[in-house]
Amino acid sequence: MLKAVIVDDEPKAIQGLIWELSNFSNEIEVIASFTNPDDALKFLDSNTPDCLFLDVQMPTIGGFQFLEQLKSIDFAVVITTAYDEYAIKALKHEAIDYLLKPIDSDDLKDTIAKIKKHGERTINSMKFERMLSNFNSKFDKKRITINTDGKLLFLDVDDIVYVESDGNYSTLFLQDQKKIVVTKKLKEVDAILPEHYFFRIHNSYIINLNKIKAFIKNEGYVIMDSNHKIPVARQRKSDFLEKL
Repeated sequence: MLKAVIVDDEPKAIQGLIWELSNFSNEIEVIASFTNPDDALKFLDSNTPDCLFLDVQMPTIGGFQFLEQLKSIDFAVVITTAYDEYAIKALKHEAIDYLLKPIDSDDLKDTIAKIKKHGERTINSMKFERMLSNFNSKFDKKRITINTDGKLLFLDVDDIVYVESDGNYSTLFLQDQKKIVVTKKLKEVDAILPEHYFFRIHNSYIINLNKIKAFIKNEGYVIMDSNHKIPVARQRKSDFLEKL
């Protein structure tokens, strides 16, 4: 069953949408609703629904501004509004649909079908990425597959100096000074990196053990080939020394 979140500053609008969605109770369930966008941002920071029904005009944070403040969008976005002039802007923000208030049941039915298709595409993409990662791990242990910006990158692990966490994002710092930002938490990136070459030296960092230039014991940090200084977490220090 699809899990939905509603964000709208008008309680009556939320109640109306919940009532309309109750006609499709065997397909979709509202797991949370918010009149305060800040509360919704906090919820979505640690919860991932299948879809978000989002009002455009809200007094504190507008709907499109709300989307820009999300760390990642791993769900379908449906814009709900009483005004039709936002349709093009909704498409630019990659919303999968646009519902005019009062919401029509037939339109909502079509929207739910689009949400399902969006979910299927996401699952298939993840399966394909996992298949490639498994292939690489079996036959080419020095390459990994990274999904970013709608494309798959095949990276040689020797090109990765270190990885830094930024909430739901991670940044890979490469040997040629380039950076790759991926919508994966650091633990997810850690899971696809070869353990023999990489070590999670800190809650916020994974380093390539072959790219260490120096370890400053007294001050508790390493210097990488790129000259970046990476802190060594105290609780990971003994494990790190064993790796060396």
